[in-house]
Amino acid sequence: MSEPPATTPRRARLELLVRHTDEDGFDVRQFASASAFIRSRPRRVPPESFELAEQASRVGGERTFILKNTATDRFVLLTEPEKFLWEQMDGQTSLQDIATAYVLRYGAFDFDVIPALMRKLQRAQLLTLTPTSRLRQALARNRRKPVVKMLENGLTALERVNISSRNVQDLFGLLYRAGGFALFTRGAVVACLVLAGAGLWAGVQLWAAADVVVSGFGGHATAGILSVKLLFLVTVAAHQVVHGLALVHYRRRVREFGFTFLHGFVPTFYVDVTDIFMATRRARIVTAVSGALVHLVLGSLWFLLAVWAAPGGFLQAFAAASGLIQWQAFVIALYPFWFIEMDGYHVLVDVLGVPTLKQEALAWAGGVLRGRFSRRFGRREALFATYVTLSTVSVAGFIAFNVWLVVHASG
Repeated sequence: MSEPPATTPRRARLELLVRHTDEDGFDVRQFASASAFIRSRPRRVPPESFELAEQASRVGGERTFILKNTATDRFVLLTEPEKFLWEQMDGQTSLQDIATAYVLRYGAFDFDVIPALMRKLQRAQLLTLTPTSRLRQALARNRRKPVVKMLENGLTALERVNISSRNVQDLFGLLYRAGGFALFTRGAVVACLVLAGAGLWAGVQLWAAADVVVSGFGGHATAGILSVKLLFLVTVAAHQVVHGLALVHYRRRVREFGFTFLHGFVPTFYVDVTDIFMATRRARIVTAVSGALVHLVLGSLWFLLAVWAAPGGFLQAFAAASGLIQWQAFVIALYPFWFIEMDGYHVLVDVLGVPTLKQEALAWAGGVLRGRFSRRFGRREALFATYVTLSTVSVAGFIAFNVWLVVHASG
């Protein structure tokens, strides 16, 4: 008896209400990719717009809750896990962090529970969407101005650009069997450490001759830097591919791979790794770290090529600039204290068990700056203070380093 042909998984599409900032009414925004979905930040309506009451149940001791929209008199029945998710939807926490919080709370993850709940809340007009970037938030506050409205519409159009496939598991499995498995062996770890050491040595040599290296661009520095950036975009795809190979290594499913514009203007590749939530913490950490190591390895190879290239030539300048960008990408991806949610940040919150660390830390710091001091300063407050302090110093140091780098190279 023959088996029915496998069907391609349907692309998930989710429509959410986007509240106008300075006017009444809503817009409807549709998410068609996993990348946009997990980065979105749903916001429940203000406290005065809803009521929540527990519904007594005698069946299995399960707790249920009635959520009422006081403006429309519409009611929604919530289970206890759904109530937990509802409480996380504060407009500051991304769906990826909400999913992490769910795993830490209940020890398992259902891929349908969050979108199903969001659809239910959306139908009852109990959920709105907060723009994910500061730029989009600023545009939303000033959308009455025609130029701002036009710019916002342009970014929204770019956000909808999505070239992807949800039928990639077999391809990633083929890549893994064709040699990808070697990336997750002890030999690969040793090779990575050796390359990192060699790359550090090469970087020191190049730094000592920075004037000669930069002169290789001649009068075409702008074109050279742009070509380096374009090549770097290709390596972002390699970063995401390694994430996907890690899922195969831990016998999890790659749900989607594609290209999109992050925040409406940053071109990037992405892979949906949410299935790793069902694996161990070690698997989640390895999945996050492995992608970032792509930039460490490539940066080291570029630095070594620059050392071996003819001094003062275009190849040396191009290789040195490529190596520097790769190493900076590695640090940004793996170092958790940037006020951004990259691989290292997700590892940190997974280890600490505080999935909303950034949001809570910024809220705490904002309260302190506004003079809302609390007599209690326990371990949680110490964690917030450490995160905010290290992130502030790190961002300032990163900016200062790059400014100094430009000055040193052109001096």
